[in-house]
Amino acid sequence: MKALKLKRIQEGAEIVEFAIILPLLLLVMFGIMEFGLVFYDKALITNASREAARSGIAYKCPVLTAQQIMDVATSYTKDVNGNSFLVSFATGTTVPIVTVTPSSTATTCNVTGTKLSVTVTYNYQFLVFGNLISLFVSGFTNPLSISATKVMYYE
Repeated sequence: MKALKLKRIQEGAEIVEFAIILPLLLLVMFGIMEFGLVFYDKALITNASREAARSGIAYKCPVLTAQQIMDVATSYTKDVNGNSFLVSFATGTTVPIVTVTPSSTATTCNVTGTKLSVTVTYNYQFLVFGNLISLFVSGFTNPLSISATKVMYYE
């Protein structure tokens, strides 16, 4: 008789427990997804800067111009139809900013041993965590600026 009474008292306890745990579970799940997208974008722009720098330093006469190197980086982040591989929850353009140093358009072939630096910068707009992180981390901005720089020497 006592066991039956104890069972009736505990009816609905799992619903209350689930209601308490659900927000934490969703927070962890959305956190994994959003930061996974940030790391994906970081890997993509790192590879874009590496590919652009490699195409720029490879022995060619005349050497590629800064605009041609920028085009290599931006085309690495797009598919054949022009759709961007970069993910962000911002409205508008998802084109990365590419900077090439030195930006000279030298047509000479005698650049062996000089440095070429390619920087790709992208702004990732958070969906859920941008405002939440800014409450706890001072100086955090949404969108988050992600950048990758590759420095290579001309061959």
